[in-house]
Amino acid sequence: MTIQFNDETFRDDYSFHNSEWAIKRFPFPFDKDDYMYSVNMEPHGTGRKGSIFANRFDVDEHYVSEMRDRALVLEQDPLRCQSLPHMTLAGWDLLELIMVSKSEDYPDLFELHRDGDKWRWINKPLGIDDTFTFLDDTTLPYGPMEYITRQTQGDFALLDQRDDNLWMDAGMVTTQADWSLDFDIGMNFFEWHAPVPLAAEMGIFVRALKFLLNIQQGMPARRLNWTMTVNPLLDTSPENYHKWGVQKTELTPENIGSKQHLRVELQTFFRLPRSNGMVFPIRCYLCSFEDLMTVPKWGRRLHRVIRDLPEELAEYKGFIANRPLMLDYLEKFDDGLPTSPGIWPDLETEPPLQK
Repeated sequence: MTIQFNDETFRDDYSFHNSEWAIKRFPFPFDKDDYMYSVNMEPHGTGRKGSIFANRFDVDEHYVSEMRDRALVLEQDPLRCQSLPHMTLAGWDLLELIMVSKSEDYPDLFELHRDGDKWRWINKPLGIDDTFTFLDDTTLPYGPMEYITRQTQGDFALLDQRDDNLWMDAGMVTTQADWSLDFDIGMNFFEWHAPVPLAAEMGIFVRALKFLLNIQQGMPARRLNWTMTVNPLLDTSPENYHKWGVQKTELTPENIGSKQHLRVELQTFFRLPRSNGMVFPIRCYLCSFEDLMTVPKWGRRLHRVIRDLPEELAEYKGFIANRPLMLDYLEKFDDGLPTSPGIWPDLETEPPLQK
């Protein structure tokens, strides 16, 4: 296998760690020195070689541990995976999309063998070798959506398109940034985005929905979103806020570099062929401040973004109370030099820290 998978945890002792390779390919979400909401959609086809954009569904060193963490969440709260009855066909669409994509993009890790409707799926990292009948639910241990998303990093919202809107009618959601599938299931696009400040007034969601409704099969799109998380937690759900919310009070000048994590979501959008639904994968990436600071460009830029972020956004993203502590840490890595445009680390061209 070409990827060395970490043995790590996203809870309790928090043994999660990023290798140098993972840091360099981290999806830093800021392409300039300030931030404001935008639709920021782009085609999700091929991307820069080695980056998280290179394949349709990124698989990295955290894969095996993330799937182990998902199984723990589902054992404790099965409602993190739900599908309304009319979404079963969309679940099969998703299963096919992921199996075909992974077997083509990572042939050393995944195999898909098809003989008519008799399929064999081999997942080498997880030790799975299953044969089933495509479109026959009784031949899988779970429904098709749950079966394949128990084997795929990131959350998945399956969206039904009707009445010129998108409805969240199924999903696998165990790594979310403080929202609840159990609360949002059955809601339309505007209803589940209602809590987001400023964006509605700016017309962001109207433009985003118009774009999404016009996505065609074989022409997926993507965008990046971000927030902050204290400790490398995948499961920051409202259901478990009593467990992780208190951890925000544990930051000190001495531990903020290792405990404060930038949490970035790669959000992609695929049109599904049989159901005409949409799948909205939300892949979470975590990187500690101290690891981010090993990239001079990112250190300079992150300080400026957090310093100048409107108060409403810092409040919504949940770090308004800790912003002064974050800025005290980050300002040491900002020497005032200009930064190159774009999200890439540019390690070969950006000057080292001049302080």
